[in-house]
Amino acid sequence: MTHIFRTVDEFRRAADLDLGAGDWFTITQERIDTFADVTEDWQWIHVDAEKAADTDLGTTVAHGYLTLSLIPRLSSELFTFEGVGRAVNYGLDKVRFPSYVRPGDRIRARGRVAWTREAAADGVLGCVHYAIEVEGRDTPACVAEALMVVFPPGD
Repeated sequence: MTHIFRTVDEFRRAADLDLGAGDWFTITQERIDTFADVTEDWQWIHVDAEKAADTDLGTTVAHGYLTLSLIPRLSSELFTFEGVGRAVNYGLDKVRFPSYVRPGDRIRARGRVAWTREAAADGVLGCVHYAIEVEGRDTPACVAEALMVVFPPGD
């Protein structure tokens, strides 16, 4: 169920709010290849199925930055804003890739609003902790602390 923040004050009070987990999302080799093309990072472990088959993983794996780049898509199932001016990406405090994602794996975001505090121009700076889970695996593919600033209407 998607949590809706209807005001900046509601987001301000959301520290420690468990956002739950979203739906599973399948990673395909086509998506991995497209990401390689967009980033011009054609490292063989991502795009050469034959060579990757000879490794201990037995297959290609998604680039960690592909997993990271899917956080906006995956987090849209966890929360949204209505009645605020805008919410903008402010960066990341920490990102780690403790596990891999293979083609055919299903991933999802699990989130928690870690903290919030006042920001400039009547905004609220918040940190959302994400764990990008891989179905059937205990270790997440990515953990990230994403920062955002939420502004009231008119800003």
